[in-house]
Amino acid sequence: MSVKSYSKKLGIVGKPNTGKSTFFSAATLIPVDIGNYPFTTIKPNRGIGYLRTPCVHTEFNVEDNPKNSLCLDGIRLVPVELIDVAGLVPGAWKGRGLGNQFLDEIRRADALLHIVDVSGSTDCEGKICKQGEHDPLEDVKFLETEITMWMNQILKKDWSKLARIVESGREDMISLLESRLSGLCIKRFHIIESLRKTDLNMDKPTLWNDEDVIKFLDILRSVSKPTLIAANKIDLPTAEENVERLKESGYTVVPCSAEAELALRRAGEKGLIDYTPGDCRLNVTNSDKLNEAQKRALNVIQEQILFKFGSTGVQEAINTAFFELLQMVAVYPVEDSEHLSDHKGRVLPDVYLVPYGTTARQLAYIIHTELGDSFIHAIDIRGKNRIGEDYVLKDRDVVSIVSAKKRG
Repeated sequence: MSVKSYSKKLGIVGKPNTGKSTFFSAATLIPVDIGNYPFTTIKPNRGIGYLRTPCVHTEFNVEDNPKNSLCLDGIRLVPVELIDVAGLVPGAWKGRGLGNQFLDEIRRADALLHIVDVSGSTDCEGKICKQGEHDPLEDVKFLETEITMWMNQILKKDWSKLARIVESGREDMISLLESRLSGLCIKRFHIIESLRKTDLNMDKPTLWNDEDVIKFLDILRSVSKPTLIAANKIDLPTAEENVERLKESGYTVVPCSAEAELALRRAGEKGLIDYTPGDCRLNVTNSDKLNEAQKRALNVIQEQILFKFGSTGVQEAINTAFFELLQMVAVYPVEDSEHLSDHKGRVLPDVYLVPYGTTARQLAYIIHTELGDSFIHAIDIRGKNRIGEDYVLKDRDVVSIVSAKKRG
């Protein structure tokens, strides 16, 4: 079956020694194989993480049969693609360190999750320093500068020519920028939104100086590569104050402990504890197999992280990136509106992640081209009412698509 997908990719970025690799390992480790889902063939620098959302089967009082996701105790875990981006160092945009690789991987990401050592115990190059000695805010600004300057390097070589073309009337600026920056996965709507936010003269781009171009690209970076700060090492003494400083500076911040999450997922994989990613507590299921050191470690995680912060933050960071930064919604399409099943009788088998604003007909096209072409209407299962092609889907909607093909 041909399926069109709106799958989004989240880039995991950060300098050395911030816990980026630990975060990536924790986010992609899950103690259950879920079978046939997107991205089954994955490159070494990619992995599968999961969004956590309440499953609708409890609301409808049915037993579900997930196909493209997983349901654990009423929680749907929906697979999403994570890109483990190479560690960055100052001057990455000039090719320093693994800069070229780092920036090429960022190109494929729709949003970025910046792992920051919020304890301030690593310097700008990732070298260990005294706790609280380094300002994490510098790391955030540094990443922004690297990406903006990388984009500037790509655009500036042709800027004079592009500006003259625009002023001659041969082509509009939006189309030219879209063509020039398409390799960075920057879309037309990103450019339109960025130009709307700038006060620069779009009709006279030849008047833009270097600072003007960089100013525009800095806005474009924030629009096309929205970034969430995962404030890692939250359990260290100097961390909480820095979290507040980051929030006060206007950043979206989620406190987290990647090390604690990795420990919990590994313990869950071994059957030592009962833990679903994002839980606010753990349940020891096999204490006889735990030594005293392991018991103490789990107790510390429970008391100093889970109870204090509500979770380790790893799952919350992934959820926030997809549901808030990328504004995705989870939708459950079914074929049989009475039994909430597909043609094989599987109940609530699939959950699709689609951008907010997706219509019922667009969902039909995502499922299958022919379903979109022959779309008649859809049924909102909750309200038991007919909805048209322009109906905008909401998070956790359950819908059935009625098409000419289906009727035939």
